[in-house]
Amino acid sequence: MEPFVRGLLRHRRWVALAWLLVFLAGALTAARLTDRLSYDFSLPGQPGYETEQALIEAYGTAAPAAFVPVVTVPEGTTVEQQLGLVSAVFENVRQTVPGVRVVDFASTGDRGFLTEDGRSTFGLVYAPPPQGLDSPLQAAVEEAAVERAERTGFKAWVTGYEQLSSGSESAGPSVLVETLIGGLGALAVLAFVFASFLALVPLLVAAVAILTTFLAVLGLTAVADVSFVVQYLIALVGLGVAIDYSLLVVSRWREERARGAQNDDAVVTAVRTAGAAVLASGVTVAVSLLALVVFPVPLLRSMGYGGMLIPLVSVAVVLTLLPVLLSAVGPRVDVPRIRKESSASRGWSAWARGVVRLRWAAAVGALAFLAVLVLPVGGLQFGQARSASLAQNGAAYEGLQVLRDGGVGAGVLTPMSVLFEPEAGDGPTLAGAIAGVPGVRLAVAAPPAQDGSFAVDVVPEEETVDNASTGIVDDVRRSVADVAGFVGVAGSGAQVEDYGTAVYDNFPYVLAAISVITFLLLVRTFRSLLLPLKAVLLNLVSVAAVFGLATWFWQSGNGSGALFGVEGTGAMTFWLPVLIFAFLFGLSMDYEVFILARMREEYDATGSTDAAIVAGLGRTGRLVTSAALILFFAFAALASAPMTDIKVFATALGVGILLDATVVRALLVPALVSLFGDWNWWLPAWLARVVRVPAGPALSSTAPAPEPARAGGAQRRGPAR
Repeated sequence: MEPFVRGLLRHRRWVALAWLLVFLAGALTAARLTDRLSYDFSLPGQPGYETEQALIEAYGTAAPAAFVPVVTVPEGTTVEQQLGLVSAVFENVRQTVPGVRVVDFASTGDRGFLTEDGRSTFGLVYAPPPQGLDSPLQAAVEEAAVERAERTGFKAWVTGYEQLSSGSESAGPSVLVETLIGGLGALAVLAFVFASFLALVPLLVAAVAILTTFLAVLGLTAVADVSFVVQYLIALVGLGVAIDYSLLVVSRWREERARGAQNDDAVVTAVRTAGAAVLASGVTVAVSLLALVVFPVPLLRSMGYGGMLIPLVSVAVVLTLLPVLLSAVGPRVDVPRIRKESSASRGWSAWARGVVRLRWAAAVGALAFLAVLVLPVGGLQFGQARSASLAQNGAAYEGLQVLRDGGVGAGVLTPMSVLFEPEAGDGPTLAGAIAGVPGVRLAVAAPPAQDGSFAVDVVPEEETVDNASTGIVDDVRRSVADVAGFVGVAGSGAQVEDYGTAVYDNFPYVLAAISVITFLLLVRTFRSLLLPLKAVLLNLVSVAAVFGLATWFWQSGNGSGALFGVEGTGAMTFWLPVLIFAFLFGLSMDYEVFILARMREEYDATGSTDAAIVAGLGRTGRLVTSAALILFFAFAALASAPMTDIKVFATALGVGILLDATVVRALLVPALVSLFGDWNWWLPAWLARVVRVPAGPALSSTAPAPEPARAGGAQRRGPAR
């Protein structure tokens, strides 16, 4: 890597000019990216999705995209007494909103549309599938139903799952504001770490990396679909990753200058050592995200393509532009230099010596703590958040409360449509058979479509939003499975089952692939067989602990209401566990690489495992903690968004990063390295030849006794043989 860096420094003006042009191109084209992103939530090949497509072809409407108008007549009267005026409300929706299919009490005569007191009724308005996050028909449905009802003296609301999940009446900050909040938090941490104007350099690198990634993703959209979620990940995850990588390289540069190295020599050493760790870390994160492409789900696949660019672009900027900046202006901006880098952190060195001395207690205590966090993960449910955890105010919430008070269950938010071909027979007869399934509130046959196929609209008593509540979908499917012409069941519950098959049936294979590839990459980085294995296993334990904590906090609602005003979700949305795993596995590995790469370097210089632990953690402990705080601020800013799913995603990653940087990397990792002794550095000669690195030291028959270590590291000598 040294010839590469010296070549960069010889042509630093051209390198800086090239990155300036890329930066400007990214800035000028960033606004165009939003229009090129995909809102594809399809599940090709899955039965619920294929039924949904057949339903759209027949009727032009989708089952999950249902609005639920609620109308309440004045006290002292009933809906049946005011049926003419009430039916006019739903007829107005039918006549004025293009492309919708309306199912209500007046058109079906089914009393399941009425509340227990008879004063309120609801309808189902099936709309064409939306092309983005917001349905353009929502305002039209609300205007047609609410205004017409109010003109006749009725009260009316429009509720529905999507209306509730879009948040309460208060809106959160924009992505730009969230990024600025995260940037300010990062600046505060960098100012503490460097205590000089050098703190601005990682922010500059992050700005270049973010806009370059936007430019790269814009190019990617020409050949592949990229999810709209990627733009948020680039802005906030990209901010944290680019700053973290810069922090490691800049700190090593300062350390080498404090030892008396010339500026360019210090740059070369920093990139050769810390830069190598950054490269290994970035590739690991990219592999974790790229693994998403194996899922047969366009949403996850596109996030895999787009997400992998975040660490790769950050690595490219840190390994090319950052050395040029440090060479050109580094010494001039490193003022007033209140904090020195000439020695390891005394506090972290003392901590490392304590962990080495009490390694058994540290290892057992950390593992016990993680085990407690992992326990709730057995109750993890996937699907969608329950309605109780969504909006707590606004018209959609008020309309749902009217129905609940009237004895109508939340199943009205998740209706099903059972589709039949023309030869299936009589629609009302089939609807009657489905209505007899336990847990079904009502089932009514829709008029035949132009091709003769027809649907039976089904409202369950309870919402079908997670894998613990979709049994009713299977029951309905079984009740008509033997009918000739039965096509399938569409709706939210069927969608949950589709995701379970498409994603979670394949998840163990993806997990195994990520683990094996990461292991092989780290074998070369650490020149060890045991350290990569330990790193992968600890990462899996760390991720499991985060899922357990998220299950306890969000799904079960232990504290989510007090901190965020969100009741227990009952489940994690389909895509959240996979996306959290991919990001957290990669980002957590950053800190493992940073710490163990430095320990490996110190061991090569001293031949002492315990001295390597003390010197390695003394040099990297403050950096890893600072890097974790920077990412935490970025995710904390993201958690201010009003959508519950985004809150779950952001808090899981934020808490996971802190947990990993403290309990795992600062306590468990050094304790285990000390316990394993010389085994940490062993690499069979045949494997060393395969990965093209020197073989590890030969293992002695007895492990050496722990050696005393000083804060600044032991006296250096040549690599052990």
